[in-house]
Amino acid sequence: MSGLTITLLVLGSITLYIAAAWLDTKHNWKLIDWFNGDTQNPFKTSKEQQFKTTINHKDQEIKDLKERIQVLEKIVTEPAYELNKKINSL
Repeated sequence: MSGLTITLLVLGSITLYIAAAWLDTKHNWKLIDWFNGDTQNPFKTSKEQQFKTTINHKDQEIKDLKERIQVLEKIVTEPAYELNKKINSL
């Protein structure tokens, strides 16, 4: 084998490893574990990961609802709102 062939093989292997590491980080695919034989299916997310995703989604939804409640409280406690309500009741 020539030096160029060996260099290209090493660079290709490094590129594949870096791409797999990036995909692991971005999508939690566990490709590196799969390459090492530690997992069966790299694209299957664990129940723990699904649980964390559900918790994060619910936390975000609760935060959004709290913000909406604060806005509604500000609207209801404004003096102009109370005056408008009194005028409408007449």
